Amino acid sequence: MVSIPTLSGLVCAAAVVMTAAAPVHAQSTGGAYPAKTVRIVVPYPPGGGLDTLVRALSVQLSQQWGQAVVVDNKPGAGTLVGAESVAKAAPDGYTLMVTTDATITINPHLYTKLPYDPVKDFVPITQLVFLNQLLLANSNVSATNVKELVSYAKVNPGKLNYASYGNGSQPHLAMEMLKNETGIDIVHVPYKGISQAVPAVLANEVQLTFSGAASSMAHLKTGRIKALAIGGKTRLALLPEVPTFTEQGFPDIPSNAWFGLFAPAGTPPDIVAKLHADISRILKDTDFMQRQVIDKGYELVSSRPDQFAAFLTADSSRNARAVKISGVKAD
Repeated sequence: MVSIPTLSGLVCAAAVVMTAAAPVHAQSTGGAYPAKTVRIVVPYPPGGGLDTLVRALSVQLSQQWGQAVVVDNKPGAGTLVGAESVAKAAPDGYTLMVTTDATITINPHLYTKLPYDPVKDFVPITQLVFLNQLLLANSNVSATNVKELVSYAKVNPGKLNYASYGNGSQPHLAMEMLKNETGIDIVHVPYKGISQAVPAVLANEVQLTFSGAASSMAHLKTGRIKALAIGGKTRLALLPEVPTFTEQGFPDIPSNAWFGLFAPAGTPPDIVAKLHADISRILKDTDFMQRQVIDKGYELVSSRPDQFAAFLTADSSRNARAVKISGVKAD
């Protein structure tokens, strides 16, 4: 089993960043950082919510820095391809990675061996946003909330199916946790991604899945699917009528994901500090936050490196339990 992030390892490394006060200098070219093109690796295909947010950030960073900021999509093998390339990159601030919980806090529990170490090979810079997930159901499903869904499933074991984005994905872990907690039987049908899972619910090939608001809002408006619950501590402003899992008595369902920024281990603390400060400034800009965060159904975080490191430790422990309950292994 790959080592689980520890508070002493991640937090202490990230805390060094907070003490950096010296001017930021480029390590290889001289002058202020950045002095050349910065590459942000996204270990997912283009066009998804993560990719869209990173591209919006890259435009703002390029304008702010006066240097090109390019997004490099490197999908494959459950984010392993892109993550490995960043882990092996020079720690000079010119290769970064924006990814999800899958790379850092889920994969270590799915794989007995990874081509990177989620603790030793990366420096956490900032958690950008939370992506609280909706539990979606086809309109033909009689349930209107989680308790009604559980009641129906108990009377009709095995008659409902749910789509995930593959073994170990957030929908898979969330539904398996719900099944474990309630003793219901809902059949898992893995798809290759959200672009297939949500349409499968629309077509009633499966009856349930999890999705963010940005990927499902248009379909919710047509009435062909409905939302039974949402993750997070509070209701979503875009869908105030949808209650949270916690409100409905299911606080332990892992029904959210996150997007975060990382650099290769060894990246100078002053560069890490600058990256956090500059990106935080963009995220908190009123117009950017409205268009790229609130309107997409995300929850802004913009945490400091040490805060992000502490969060990763807790998130890894939570996902370790979910993976164990699911019984899935990716090898």
